[in-house]
Amino acid sequence: MQEIKCPNCGEIFAVDESGYAQIVQQVRDKEFEKALKQREKDLAEKKESELKLAGMRQREEYEKALSAKEAELSRKERDIEQLKARISGSETEKKLAISEAVNEKEKEREKVLEKKNGELAEKIRVIEELRAKLQNSETERKLAVSEAVQAKEKELTKRTTEITELKSQLSYKDAERDLKEQALQKEYEDKLKQKDEQIEYYKDFKARQSTKMIGESLEQHCLNQFNALRMTAFPTAYFEKDNDARTGSKGDFIFRECVEGTEFISIMFEMKNEMDETATKHKNEDFLKELDKDRREKKCEYAVLVSLLEIDNELYNNGIVDVSYKYEKMYVIRPQFFIPMITLLRNAALNSLKYRQELELARNQQVDILHFEENMNIFKEGFARNYRIASDKFKTAIEEIDKTITHLQKTKEALLSSENNLRLANNKAEDLSIKRLTKNAPAVKEMFEELKKEGDSQ
Repeated sequence: MQEIKCPNCGEIFAVDESGYAQIVQQVRDKEFEKALKQREKDLAEKKESELKLAGMRQREEYEKALSAKEAELSRKERDIEQLKARISGSETEKKLAISEAVNEKEKEREKVLEKKNGELAEKIRVIEELRAKLQNSETERKLAVSEAVQAKEKELTKRTTEITELKSQLSYKDAERDLKEQALQKEYEDKLKQKDEQIEYYKDFKARQSTKMIGESLEQHCLNQFNALRMTAFPTAYFEKDNDARTGSKGDFIFRECVEGTEFISIMFEMKNEMDETATKHKNEDFLKELDKDRREKKCEYAVLVSLLEIDNELYNNGIVDVSYKYEKMYVIRPQFFIPMITLLRNAALNSLKYRQELELARNQQVDILHFEENMNIFKEGFARNYRIASDKFKTAIEEIDKTITHLQKTKEALLSSENNLRLANNKAEDLSIKRLTKNAPAVKEMFEELKKEGDSQ
């Protein structure tokens, strides 16, 4: 719904989308028709003024040309009269000459008149062409107006079609979104159903076993899975139960594999299920500390807890859980991830085997590195001693240069002081005069005045 305010009374009323579109269309059509009429009027006035201006210009040019020809004809007539006056003495020759002159002048006059008639016809033709152009422009204007109206109608039709297409696309997208939502809902329900079936399977599986059998069955299950792939995927691997309980505790299985005598992967496995709960241990976290201890004592790189505990916990049901933030290189998995976990860790270790071999080679070359470091230390000590000597000598030279600079500065100051004294003496010599010399000596002043008078008299 759209709200419109009345410009006269100020009342606000609501209209739907169709009513609003009709109002907008009416306003738009009125404004377009008004602008079209104003444009037609302006164009007609412009063409009329241009035609009038062109006619006035042509008329002025014609009048100017006609005046010039009339002046020329008048001059020719005066020339004829002058000729007539000149040849009035001789009748025959003069009449013949006059006749020839008159004929010539008549021919010239006819030529001038023909030329003027041609120019006039040309001017009339130009005027007619201008009128035809004006009519054509009027036709073109009407045609342009018609084309503009048709284009506007086509644009409105196109916009209407686009709106219809957008509405259909929107409806299609809504339907497509609904289908996707239904598909996602069905997929989620299927996954949830599969997980529920899996949980019920393990619950039923554990319920049908005794306490001892359950513990043994999970271990046996993992052993059977490994043995089924031992000859194809792990032909050179070691995978056996951990029977070494000298430290007071032990894991369930140990996995090791070597390449050319170099062990590149080792994993300590511990299997736990719901029947392994005790009064103090009934969560996965309760077994992690002991598993980390077994891993360190048996010198294994990784530790993996295969657990059926906390069967309703989504954290452990979603996949492999990395607990390295608490215990180094330790993971908690469900039984279905047993083989994928071994494969994942083994492939990662194989990729790093090259770097381990290079590290072993570097360890074998440790003796040469130690000799190299000793030679480097000897060089560093010798270089440091030579550097200290050179630095001391350089410092001494700098001190001597500073002393020389100080001495030269003092010499410069003395020379500048001498220059100032000479300048003052020169200024005093230039300022010396008889008036200054005889200022406090009246006898000397009288003697100079007498000498001056004698010089003037001579």
